[in-house]
Amino acid sequence: MFVITGSSGIAASTIRKLVEGDARVYFVGVDQESCISLFSELSSTDRIAYQLGDVTAEDVCEQVVAACKARFGRLDGLFNVAGISGRKYGDGPLHESTSEGWQKTIHINLDSQYAMSRAVIRELLQNERNAYGQRGVVLNMSSILGKHPNPAYFSAVAYATSKGAIASMTRTVAAYYAAEGIRINAIAPALTETPMSGRAAADAEIQDFVRKKQALTDGMLHPDDVADVALFLLGDASRVMTGQTILTDGGWSVL
Repeated sequence: MFVITGSSGIAASTIRKLVEGDARVYFVGVDQESCISLFSELSSTDRIAYQLGDVTAEDVCEQVVAACKARFGRLDGLFNVAGISGRKYGDGPLHESTSEGWQKTIHINLDSQYAMSRAVIRELLQNERNAYGQRGVVLNMSSILGKHPNPAYFSAVAYATSKGAIASMTRTVAAYYAAEGIRINAIAPALTETPMSGRAAADAEIQDFVRKKQALTDGMLHPDDVADVALFLLGDASRVMTGQTILTDGGWSVL
């Protein structure tokens, strides 16, 4: 049973794939329309539930864990997906960025993953170990820009910093909880076809750049491309992996 934060883009693709694979999913999002739409699409099964909520609020994170345990009886993992680009709040190159852009982006992207991970790990520690001696898994959402920046088209200091910090948090937390049988990894996609990437999708020059930079997909990744990697990292096939940030980038990091 997995908790997923978010209801569109990569989150929605992952939720669909998990439910199709007979997993149970409890998701939380702030956008009522997308939450209702996704739930309605999958509501023919009893393996899906959701709530509206802002996971930057620590009490909401605790409520999500309690609600999903009450609904499904057990919690096995978390995928932290929810986040923002921050540009509309003033994120950008350092000399042009605003304090609001910095604080808002760090808060939504980083603080939410901290708070949600803490609430979930407290619950995972109560689980009995499975056949592999493990209690559960946490998967965080980083970004290729946290490790491989691009100043020409994607210079956003708060966004990149938040995503780099997520990779660092992932490694630090993984080191502590490995002995407890809890795995913590991160996934770092390159540019993906999600609501967040609307600016890039509408810019012909950026699209030409991305086709060359993400040669494996001849442009932007599809959310399903990232969801497939997420399913691997959430499942037992990756049971010997922890503390890793997996670049899911179509070639960005080597081109």
